[in-house]
Amino acid sequence: MELYIGLVHHPVYNKRYETIASAVTIFDLHDIARTAVTYNVKRFLVITPLEDQQQLVGRVLDHWVKGFGAQYNGNRKEALELIDIVPSIKDAMKQLTGENGQRPVIVATDARETEFRPISFENLRRLLAKTDPVLILFGTAWGLHRQVLEQADFVLEPVKGPVHYNHLSVRSATAIILDRLIGTNRR
Repeated sequence: MELYIGLVHHPVYNKRYETIASAVTIFDLHDIARTAVTYNVKRFLVITPLEDQQQLVGRVLDHWVKGFGAQYNGNRKEALELIDIVPSIKDAMKQLTGENGQRPVIVATDARETEFRPISFENLRRLLAKTDPVLILFGTAWGLHRQVLEQADFVLEPVKGPVHYNHLSVRSATAIILDRLIGTNRR
């Protein structure tokens, strides 16, 4: 299985649904990378056009993958080695297409129901079993911009609990989604 995940910082929305580039959150890097290793994700792409944010990610990786942190916590090193920094979704696509010899299937995620080629967890599990490579995009801030949803091959159904509240952190949503898709102890 050639599964990749991307954490998109642009284009995303703020709470007023204005298009923004969000800041990288260090907790997202650590927690999503650890989840990615647990579920055998090939690479975790941090997608941001902001040079200062790219540099921030680079400093974190230098410490935990090459510096003192690598000796201090080998498990963290193993997880953070999965991270690649790319400036755009287009660049991520180009990179993955070059590596795999074919364009990845793009699956966007959203906390809202969508009219753009929705796919259920069950159907995405089937797709993952027979299709390589696949890139699942997760949005930061208030979610992926509409143009990302429109351009994706599929948009995964939202994660829902038993109440109307639906504003999970991207770290939590990533863990839940990967477990539902490829976890070994599904119902």
